[in-house]
Amino acid sequence: MDVIPAFCTFVPPHILDKLARADDPAIADSAARTLEHDALQRTRRRLTTVMGAAPVPGAAASDRPERTISDARHRGELPGRKVRGEGDKPGKDQTANRAYAGLGATFELFRTAFGRRSIDDAGLPLNASVHYGRDYSNAFWDGERMVFGDGDGEIFLDFTVALDVIGHELAHGVTQYTANLSYFGQPGALNESMSDVFGSLVKQYTLGQSAEEADWLIGAGLLGPNVSGIALRSMKAPGTAYDDEVLGRDPQPASMEDYVRTGRDNGGVHINSGIPNHAFYLVATALGGNAWERAGQIWYDVLTGGELAVSASFADFAQLTVAAARSRYGEGQERQALLKAWSDVGVTPGHTSPGPDIGGDDDEW
Repeated sequence: MDVIPAFCTFVPPHILDKLARADDPAIADSAARTLEHDALQRTRRRLTTVMGAAPVPGAAASDRPERTISDARHRGELPGRKVRGEGDKPGKDQTANRAYAGLGATFELFRTAFGRRSIDDAGLPLNASVHYGRDYSNAFWDGERMVFGDGDGEIFLDFTVALDVIGHELAHGVTQYTANLSYFGQPGALNESMSDVFGSLVKQYTLGQSAEEADWLIGAGLLGPNVSGIALRSMKAPGTAYDDEVLGRDPQPASMEDYVRTGRDNGGVHINSGIPNHAFYLVATALGGNAWERAGQIWYDVLTGGELAVSASFADFAQLTVAAARSRYGEGQERQALLKAWSDVGVTPGHTSPGPDIGGDDDEW
């Protein structure tokens, strides 16, 4: 059955809504234009009837990426003019060069750590467009390509500067081709968390960092110099990434005790993702070493194993991680680390509790 993949942007709409009401007209106008672009792309996605690009018949999945970078030239039409293809030398546009490198780094993490050949595991070409829109303050995966804005220069900088942003959005593509988690409530938060997990792993793998050495920040370097914050999210300490007069305060909870009930942001998908994010951080640091080797392998096994329902709750996902750990590693420390981590964030594997996903739409973050 064909599935229309969700339109997943890096910066959540509730942040842009707040910025659109900022006193500074430049910030407000940029946020409003970004919301308009996102709404247009969301409408286009609803008209899409296929699940990504179909693999080329008879084509063998390669151990090398096939990248194409295009320049949208600050317009809203995609893909734009091609500026770099696979194997081409770097050009003068550093944004295009960073996008090219980020696509390659994401491909390499999935190929080396998990044996996956591109987003669809069938050699899907990796395409990206840079310089999208005017002061566009977001990045997204549209089911076929990555799209990057340049930011407004005040709140958000160029969206290619953070490698985990690229990994995050491409990981939405991996989810699209595997579990295809629905984009509302807890399954939507799991969808977002999967992208944060693998986005962070792309950064850690590329930098050669262990779980102990990693900063566990998502979007570090993306915020402007006058913003009071260090990133858009923190997996180590959800709720602490930023606290700014204009941007607001990071609303992510670290445990079910603070789960946010809301009808905004598709039931809080970018908010409550802090809970499974923190669980992954706890597992990875408890096991030590490279986070992509054991913790990441367990998450990947669940995402691609065929048992994760599109409507999975946190408890469903937790139960599958415990089962995956037992299947791959036996009854050792991996399973114990998982049980402790899920307990610490207030999730009982396999336990069904009343879903706190429906709420008002007047929350202020």
